[in-house]
Amino acid sequence: MIKVKLVLKNFKLCVKNTQNNLAVQYSLLPLRNNYTLINMGTTKKYCYKYPHPAVTTDCVIFGFDGSNLNVLLIERGNEPNKRRWAFPGGFIRMDETAEDGAKRELWEETGVENVYMEQLQAFSGINRDPRERVITIAFYALIKQSDYHVVGGDDAGKAQWFRLHEIPELAFDHDSILRMAMSRLKQRIHFEPIGFELLSDKFTMTQLQTLYEAILEIRFDRRNFYKKMLSLDYIVPLDEKMSNTTHRAARYFSFNKEKYQELKEKGFRLEF
Repeated sequence: MIKVKLVLKNFKLCVKNTQNNLAVQYSLLPLRNNYTLINMGTTKKYCYKYPHPAVTTDCVIFGFDGSNLNVLLIERGNEPNKRRWAFPGGFIRMDETAEDGAKRELWEETGVENVYMEQLQAFSGINRDPRERVITIAFYALIKQSDYHVVGGDDAGKAQWFRLHEIPELAFDHDSILRMAMSRLKQRIHFEPIGFELLSDKFTMTQLQTLYEAILEIRFDRRNFYKKMLSLDYIVPLDEKMSNTTHRAARYFSFNKEKYQELKEKGFRLEF
């Protein structure tokens, strides 16, 4: 007769053979409003007998429409926080990395895919999620908003862009995640040409200034900003101007990525 020992801790089930000390682990994973028992697929000698936190990912996606810096949000379709706005995200599956989980959730809930994301930070507040002990790993990305058509999917009722200063109160601790993401952007803008990811291939100096003012939350004198940007060899004026405008046609510019890389390797830093 084979004796087995069942251990259920914090949504983790361990089936252990007491004779050979081998064990099979299962996880009770949240699936919409129910839970499903998942075989972890491997037989292990040891079971971790202490409670495990669940792990999720959240995606802070910034976009620029030529006039405003925007953030992509989804309206939650399920409790908790049903019908409240939040970042795209969800529970990481047992067979995927945090980054893979973030990309999958972003695509399922908004239709946005093939996005390069950077890890922002882990958020581990004890009571950040009313369901159970949940740690989230946040990612952020900068995208050209015009390249994507967003649509709510999976358990997201809606997916929508919000202007940075018109964002509603967010679910869970996502307000804190947004503040951290903005802080990271403010640091990054001094070392990288953020416009590469957010602006079209050709842009006006006004659009570039609007973007920098939105991120840094300050106002620049137009002439000084223009002079500062033109002193950077990686911003190149084009022999093309805006059309269909009632005002003086603005000149278009583009980024020279090769020149920027040269400057960056020499220890480049942009000061205002």
